[in-house]
Amino acid sequence: MRTRRTILTTSLAVLTALTALAGCSRVERAEDANTAAADQGAAAEIRLGYFPNVTHAAALIGVDKGLFAKELGSTKLTTQTFNAGPEAVNALLGESLDATFIGSGPAINAYAKSNGEAVRLVAGATSGGAQLVVAPGISSPADLKGKVITTPQLGNTQDVALKKWLADQQLTVGAGPDQVNVTNTENAQSLDLFKKGDVQGAWAPEPWSSRLVLDAGAQVLLDEKTLWEGGRFPTTVLLVRTKFLQEHPQTVEALLRGHLAATDFAQNNKVEAKQVVNAALKNLTGKSLGEPVLDRAFDNIELTLDPQAKSFPQLAKDAVTAGVAKEAANVAGLADFTLLNKVLSAAGKPTVDTSGLDKK
Repeated sequence: MRTRRTILTTSLAVLTALTALAGCSRVERAEDANTAAADQGAAAEIRLGYFPNVTHAAALIGVDKGLFAKELGSTKLTTQTFNAGPEAVNALLGESLDATFIGSGPAINAYAKSNGEAVRLVAGATSGGAQLVVAPGISSPADLKGKVITTPQLGNTQDVALKKWLADQQLTVGAGPDQVNVTNTENAQSLDLFKKGDVQGAWAPEPWSSRLVLDAGAQVLLDEKTLWEGGRFPTTVLLVRTKFLQEHPQTVEALLRGHLAATDFAQNNKVEAKQVVNAALKNLTGKSLGEPVLDRAFDNIELTLDPQAKSFPQLAKDAVTAGVAKEAANVAGLADFTLLNKVLSAAGKPTVDTSGLDKK
């Protein structure tokens, strides 16, 4: 009996030791995981995306006036431009990009594709600035039957908005004579195709809607502002990789200060802001805008750091109505306005409401 008790005691001791070791391993693994996402101070580099559109004016100004670089200090700013949101989403999820100015639709898509893990909405940038412009002779939704209408890219903000609106009008997307043929084409190509008569309209962001109207003779069938309460909706927002936000909050805060400085500059120096944006567009696209186009484009947008958080649940539902998503994305937890409101408060400006978008 004594031998059996000794063996049993020894076995229990070994088991207890192994359990303790396993427990330590789990703690260590948890600590390692927490360390990976812990604040590591300022980043050596931040890779920022944006589009060569007037709806990305804050980004264009922030880069070209050196306002981002000034706030980032020793952190290197590397930039990359995109034609539409889905491309930028792929770069974010592939971790070749740290932050990007992007449309609200692709921002929701990035969050949903990563099961709410990979990205966070940290600020707004632009409200408004998208219109459905069409060829003369088209004066009602029914007139769109059998016509070709373009959007910048499948699943981008304007693509979702157009298809949702068509569904509301009981119009279906397709190539039939009683359907609306929606194609996805880069904005510059849409302008050329419209001039040739190969497409009869576009749901386009600024400055492309203004170029279609003033340079190609299109007319406005619908301004998206009319579909939203108070005429405000998030055309462009600022999205950041969650891990980058956790590891380098100091850098994200600096980026937001630069963003605020760019927005303030545009609001307080409207003439120069237009010149800066136009020069940036010429550098990125090879062509500047005519003054009437530039004026009209700026009149159609509102630069604001408020991302209109309350609209995101509806935008998620719109993607389903548009046939772009099978079910509405759960956007709870998408927003983190902690640093944004810190920056706004420090500047003596009103903070923005999360509308519960920060809670999972």
